[in-house]
Amino acid sequence: MVVRMSEEPTAAEQSVPQRTVFGHPIGLVNLFGVELWERFSFYGMLTILGYYLYYSTTEGGLGLDKATGVGIVGAYGGLVYLSTVLGGWIADRVLGMERTVFYGGFVVMAGHIALALLPGLTGVGVGLVLVAFGSGGLKANASSLLGTLYPKGDGRVDGGFTLFYFGINLGGFLGPLLTGLLQREWGFHYGFGAASIGMALGLTQYVIFRRNLGTAGRQAPNPITAKEARPLVLAVIVGLILIAAAFATGLITLDNLSIATTCVIVVAAIAYFARMLTSPKVNATERSRVRAFIPLFIANAVFWSLFQQTFTVLAVYADERMDWNILGWTAPSNWIGSIEPVWILVLSPLFAIMWTKLGNRAPTTPRKFGLGVIGMGLAFWLFLTMAGGEGKSSPALMVMVIMAAFAVSELTLSPTGLAVTTQLAPEAFRAQMMALYFFSIGIGTSTSGTVARFYSPEREFVYFGVTGAVAILAGLVVLAIAPRISRQMVGVH
Repeated sequence: MVVRMSEEPTAAEQSVPQRTVFGHPIGLVNLFGVELWERFSFYGMLTILGYYLYYSTTEGGLGLDKATGVGIVGAYGGLVYLSTVLGGWIADRVLGMERTVFYGGFVVMAGHIALALLPGLTGVGVGLVLVAFGSGGLKANASSLLGTLYPKGDGRVDGGFTLFYFGINLGGFLGPLLTGLLQREWGFHYGFGAASIGMALGLTQYVIFRRNLGTAGRQAPNPITAKEARPLVLAVIVGLILIAAAFATGLITLDNLSIATTCVIVVAAIAYFARMLTSPKVNATERSRVRAFIPLFIANAVFWSLFQQTFTVLAVYADERMDWNILGWTAPSNWIGSIEPVWILVLSPLFAIMWTKLGNRAPTTPRKFGLGVIGMGLAFWLFLTMAGGEGKSSPALMVMVIMAAFAVSELTLSPTGLAVTTQLAPEAFRAQMMALYFFSIGIGTSTSGTVARFYSPEREFVYFGVTGAVAILAGLVVLAIAPRISRQMVGVH
């Protein structure tokens, strides 16, 4: 995907050991493993979270309104990605990427333990806040750290990120399978407990194989000074007071949390783009690449606003409209979260081989983004073939076919998005640029909770038709302006 880059490798890149596995830096193995277990815990918890919020108390849930419950799931997902800015800042200014990944994993594990042990909304509040902050430290920096293992211009980078994506989806496949069974047989808290054990396994393997990363990401590239730290601490305190006041006065409620989250992430993203485009630490070439990233950012948000409905609209759809009977046995509804990762596991090695073989002959990054967004819109239109049915009449086999379309679209766009973000990032904002990429996913995720309020079985045709059409239109716009975006990327394919 990346060609003709003129910059010299950074000190971190030069220091990485040259041992390889399957032609890729050996550090990929460690990051593959920690991301696998983090995604096991994250998706295992997320696929039962909505049910926990809106199931009745007799079913082991909290009895919230269904629209409120799925809205909270979307808002929480958005907050996870919003917190990546904190993780990126800590990596760039304080700890470096490698240690931020390490400590972030511990916070994630603590959050899942809180969900497993603390009852009611107390456990939800404490647990989700800890998981959100921990994921913010781990997720963006694991991807950024992987990017440092490849010199700029290395044609293997798309293949490496696709293999990394294989680990993400292996965890995403296994997590819902286990937590769903535990939730149904013994209760929600056992499912949350399994998520905490998964993260503990990820941390263990990370410590054992930490040396494979060499010195990559060990140093903060832009260390903060004591003079800079004081106003930031004050700003954090003021921010926490404002958040508490917003909840206390009813300005933000559980019902409008997803809308509020979307607005906050949009404002934060605009501020970050402005910061990078005006920073004296960003040179003219880097500034052009940041401008090229803006339309990709918007396209990515549209893509994820549909994709992340797997955990909002499609979670409800799986529970109320899908026939889960398998040879006389009824599978847990949350297994909807494991279907798409199966396709990723099957297809990602093929995509990795394809991108590696094509090298610089592959479609440009903007074109991949356009095709991926169009693919998601078409996938949503496939639900129209089952619209208008009653009860649990949607066959699981057809939903599996639709999820294959999800997977092809995701593999076209998402690993490419991770890879190009590391290549377009200004050197002084490397980890924070990845956080900005996750902001686009956060906007899409919180939007998925907002639009979920408009779904009902009676309005399926309109709902899937309109959302699919919006995505297709957005993808066509990206394809139309792809040459202009490519020119601004200055040497990135």
